[in-house]
Amino acid sequence: MEPGTEFRVPSPSPVFNLRPRIWETVSSCFGFIPQVVLALPYDTPVPGYMNNTVNTMRLWSARAPNDFNLRDFNVGDYIQAVLDRNLAENISRVLYPNDNVAIQLNDTHPSLAIPELMRIFVDIEKLPWSKAWDITRKTFAYTNHTVLPEALERWPVELVEKLLPRHLQIIYEINQKHLDKIAALFPKDVDRLRRMSLIEEEGGKRINMAHLCIVGSHAVNGVAKIHSDILKTQVFKDFSELEPDKFQNKTNGITPRRWLLLCNPGLAELIAEKIGEAYVKDLSQLTRLHGFLGDDVFLREIAKVKQENKLKFSQFLEKEYKVKINPSSMFDVHVKRIHEYKRQLLNCLHVVTMYNRIKKDPKKSFVPRTVIIGGKAAPGYYMAKMIIKLITSVAAVVNNDPVVGSKLKVIFLENYRVSLAEKVIPATDLSEQISTAGTEASGTGNMKFMLNGALTIGTMDGANVEMAEEAGEENLFIFGMRIDDVAALDKKGYVAKEYYEALPELKLAVDQIDKGFFSPKQPDLFKDLVNMLFYHDRFKVFADYEAYVKCQEKVSQLYMNPKAWNMMVLKNIAASGKFSSDRTIKEYARDIWNVEPSDLKISLSSEASNGVNKADRK
Repeated sequence: MEPGTEFRVPSPSPVFNLRPRIWETVSSCFGFIPQVVLALPYDTPVPGYMNNTVNTMRLWSARAPNDFNLRDFNVGDYIQAVLDRNLAENISRVLYPNDNVAIQLNDTHPSLAIPELMRIFVDIEKLPWSKAWDITRKTFAYTNHTVLPEALERWPVELVEKLLPRHLQIIYEINQKHLDKIAALFPKDVDRLRRMSLIEEEGGKRINMAHLCIVGSHAVNGVAKIHSDILKTQVFKDFSELEPDKFQNKTNGITPRRWLLLCNPGLAELIAEKIGEAYVKDLSQLTRLHGFLGDDVFLREIAKVKQENKLKFSQFLEKEYKVKINPSSMFDVHVKRIHEYKRQLLNCLHVVTMYNRIKKDPKKSFVPRTVIIGGKAAPGYYMAKMIIKLITSVAAVVNNDPVVGSKLKVIFLENYRVSLAEKVIPATDLSEQISTAGTEASGTGNMKFMLNGALTIGTMDGANVEMAEEAGEENLFIFGMRIDDVAALDKKGYVAKEYYEALPELKLAVDQIDKGFFSPKQPDLFKDLVNMLFYHDRFKVFADYEAYVKCQEKVSQLYMNPKAWNMMVLKNIAASGKFSSDRTIKEYARDIWNVEPSDLKISLSSEASNGVNKADRK
């Protein structure tokens, strides 16, 4: 779309009384009236790191052609004039800025780009369907970011029919040709047709947007090896069997420029002193750090940088949260979106267990911990909000118990965001990556912690699997069920009460939460949460509790041996090179976009060159 291009969108509702006569005429045909909207581009230069290249990121904003409709204003209808303007601008006010390039569908959110491109080709450019479809399929590729069924969008046909009737017609045509192909390959396999259809019939007609993305793309990828395997063998098995070469893996990556140089300059400089600065543009060079595992001075320097970061973050917490923590304690950090599958509840149960152990025997040796949990919950996600409430309620009890003192503190980071991550990640000792095996697509926080010298406690899920492959499983704290174990438990039937009855420390912790120990003014506050854990927990928190607690004991034991801990830290840093976004983007470019890197050489213009020469002569 060119700058200043006008495009038309349907007004969402007749409630604003938009020119009633026009509404009555058009609504009988289409159900909406057209509105002229001005598309304004906002270009942001994105400079590459020391490569003489600047790319342009273009975001679009929707604006009304005028600030308000002067005709409406002149007849006294000022409110209507402003409403017209607001309707146009709501397009970009409500929706978050789109960060998807034209050819890469980042999850199912931009899936309507497929029928829209077909509409342009067929209706406007008058291409034959087969030609249009061939170009469309070659244009799009689809990246999936989740295996959770509730996160794979399904749109009601009735809604699309009302708002985008032509797009629905195109989707139906795509689906018909797709099903014709399936029927020819698998005659009389009606169940396969049902499973692979873009239109789902059960529970009301809905468009499966993930199926639309797969059918309309030439490549489909997951974002970690284990995730991509699950897509091929479970979630999209039928489609993978039909077109196995279409499915790929592209493990996520992080940029070392932000997540090391910018946020942890002390560690970045220390690494550069040993292996030079070239690793910043080629993170695989970090493997050269293996040569310094026997260097006791270097290990102590790494520990010193970590301690300085911890002290700095402790001062930040004291200032912002009014909580004084022990900077020599282990910083045990769990920061990510609040969701049941990420199992902040498992972490919380461990906190309660540690609290009970201290209370039971205050004189017993205990490795001091500061447990830091942060993240945001979706606005309508009730259980996630209850998890946050539980964490803060447990923190209120633990942090104010004089018997516990500085042995254990619990912090919930409010408004967790990138700028806060840049502070906490370099200060972290232990990174919590404890999702139920088979539920986390990849994760990138786990990579950021690894690069910054934190050790990982986690399940074999998402990119944890590849981190263990790179560093050696013995250099991560791996616990709990694997994917096959989860599948076996599903087949057997997960009964949470069996674990509750068998594990006294788990029973005590759950009973305290259930009976209001952490919410004395509202004893029933966490009833729904406990009920979920017993009867509706898809993510099997109790099943991994015992293994998690025992693994945490191993963490504490190792932390008491600074040299062994720091050697493991160095092994993790040295193994983190694979997880650079540079590698990820190169793989997308090579395997999906079919583009080669440009060795761009920018020379000075003749005028600039003359100016430089004159300056040199002077």
